Amino acid sequence: MEIEKNVDLLQLYRGNDYAINDQLVIHQPSLNEICDYGERKYFNMVHTLCSVGADLKCQLDDVGIDYTTVSDYDLFCSILSREFTKEQTKILFGDVIDFSKMIYCFNKKIEEKVLVQIVNNDVYLQIDRFVYSSIVNVLRYMHRMKRNDELPGNEATKRILIEDAREEYELNKSKPQKSYLLPLISTMVNSEGFKRDDQSVFDMKIYAFLDSVGRIGKIKNAGLLLSSGYSGFGIDLKKIDKEELNWLGDLD
Repeated sequence: MEIEKNVDLLQLYRGNDYAINDQLVIHQPSLNEICDYGERKYFNMVHTLCSVGADLKCQLDDVGIDYTTVSDYDLFCSILSREFTKEQTKILFGDVIDFSKMIYCFNKKIEEKVLVQIVNNDVYLQIDRFVYSSIVNVLRYMHRMKRNDELPGNEATKRILIEDAREEYELNKSKPQKSYLLPLISTMVNSEGFKRDDQSVFDMKIYAFLDSVGRIGKIKNAGLLLSSGYSGFGIDLKKIDKEELNWLGDLD
C-alpha cells in the first residue's frame, strides 16, 4: 500500500502550482501550454508517470515481471521515470528534475531505496516513497485520473487479463491517434453555462477545465433526472442515489 498525501483541491482549482516540498514544485499547465507542448506527448508522459502494474500487464509480463507483485514505487523508480529527460518533464517540474540521470540506490539513513539526483558529487534531489506518492497523487487529481486497482482472483484469471491486455495493446497500435482534449473543449464552449469561448478556454488550467467538464455533466444529469421524475411519467426519484441529484456535490 503506497503512502498518500492529502491534496489541497482548492489550490489546484485556483490554478496554483503545487509544492511537494521545498525543492520540488509541480507546475499546473494551461490548455495553451499543453497544446504547445504537444497534447499526445503530454498525456503519454502523465499516464506513464502515474501508471501501476495493472496498467502494464503485458509489457511487464514480456520482461518477466509479475504485475500483481511489483510495487508502484519500485515500478516508477526502476522503469517508468527513467525515460524522461529534463526537457521532456519541464512543463511539469521545471528545471529541477532530470529523471534520466537519477540513480536508484539504497539510503541507509531511512533504510529504503530512493531516487537521487547528484550534482557536483552531492545529492541535489531525493525522491523517497512519500515524495513519489505525493507527486503521483497531485498528478492524478490534477488530471482527474484514478489508480487502476484491478487484481485477478487467481493465476488463470491473471493470464487471461494479460492476454486480453496484449490483444488490446496490439489493436490500439494500429489505430490513428485522436485528440483527448478537442471533443471536451468543443463540447464545453458550446454548452450553456460555460463562460469561456474557443479562444479564452485555452487560458484555463487543466484542473479547472476538467472540473468544469465534470461539473456541467453533473448539472445536466441531475436536471434530466429531476425533470423525468417530476413529470409523472419517468423515473422514480426514490430509487435514485440522492448524490446523483445533488448538482452541488462532489464530482467523485
